[in-house]
Amino acid sequence: MGSISFWNEFTCLLCAKYFIDPVTLICQHSFCMPCLYLCWEEAKHPPRCPVCREPSHHVNLKTNIVLKTKVFLARRTGPYDLLSCAEEICEIHMKTKNFFCEVTKNVLCLPCCKSEEHGAHRHCSIEWMAEKYRQKLLKQMRSMWQKIQENKRNLKREVSKLRTWEGYVTLCRNMIRPEYWKVCPFVYHEEKRYLGKIEEESDEIFQQLKGTQHNMYLKGKLLSQIYEELKELCHKPDMELLQHYDNMLKRSESAQLHMPQPVVPQLSSWPIPGLVDWLNQFQVYIALDNEIVTGHVPVFEDLRRLLAGPDHPGVDNTPPRSKYLLAWGAVSFTSGQHYWEVDVAGCCSWAIGFCNDSWARKNDMVLDSEGIFLLLCIKENNQCNLFFALDIPDQGQVKNLTTGVRNINN
Repeated sequence: MGSISFWNEFTCLLCAKYFIDPVTLICQHSFCMPCLYLCWEEAKHPPRCPVCREPSHHVNLKTNIVLKTKVFLARRTGPYDLLSCAEEICEIHMKTKNFFCEVTKNVLCLPCCKSEEHGAHRHCSIEWMAEKYRQKLLKQMRSMWQKIQENKRNLKREVSKLRTWEGYVTLCRNMIRPEYWKVCPFVYHEEKRYLGKIEEESDEIFQQLKGTQHNMYLKGKLLSQIYEELKELCHKPDMELLQHYDNMLKRSESAQLHMPQPVVPQLSSWPIPGLVDWLNQFQVYIALDNEIVTGHVPVFEDLRRLLAGPDHPGVDNTPPRSKYLLAWGAVSFTSGQHYWEVDVAGCCSWAIGFCNDSWARKNDMVLDSEGIFLLLCIKENNQCNLFFALDIPDQGQVKNLTTGVRNINN
């Protein structure tokens, strides 16, 4: 009975082996962190305890240091010493090989350690060195898991871009044709040349998106495979871990290099002859006389929470410690077509739009405010994401327009 209790206390309920990097959930069930991550990878959100199914709201789990220390001691003294293997005997001195040479990577007996060949080298006990290597492998696994999740998020974005790209290109063509007719209805050849360039560029970008999506898929499979192998090696007996450590470390580090990067799909903009002169007929300068400097803009916090949803557990949705400038003008309109140019160079997060009189008096700047239409940009992982938010009752109020961004220069 004592052996069963000992086994249950220090082994993972998922892999049935001694804990490596143990974590304890709110429900007090403990698991290997890699085992729990892999279990949650395919599960629906929110993540739940694999045993009692209680929801776990802490995604960024921390190692249970107390349990980790107990497990380390238990592995050396417990009745199920999985990490030991048959002792090796030195053929020269007929002594047990209990030491590991960090230079030659060989296991040695005590007399061999003192020999002329190894006397100047650094030696450690096999148990101590195996635990040191095990912790290095766990560090590699944490780094690799971040890469796996980053690649997964990027792949999801690329799939979305690929799915919406054709529709976006069609929208661009439909927007460009009327502009030529506004300026001059007799520039058919210019219009045809412009649309031909768009078609050529869009095909090239489409192939880039397909290639990147394929590379991300392959990279994700490779990283997941090596992550599983790292986990298995951490569970191996000490001697076996020491034998395979160097090769596994090199494979892990190599796999994390050259991560496929997302494509930024941008169609080039060519001038439409006479368009600027035509627009200048209606030019009016708008002064933004009403200004407020604030460090709290709820709309950006709302967007960060939107980005840091269940598919983005690693995104920091804490608002940055910086000040924002809110400004609006007094010019009003009730109908018609309007066009604005706003210079946002140097700004990572910005919002432009128009509102009704009631909002101008309230100016709460929350994402679902009534009487406001906003075009917003927020920077996440060195990528600018474009959204629009508008007041439409009983409908989705935020739409991601990142695929449709033609030029955002920060």
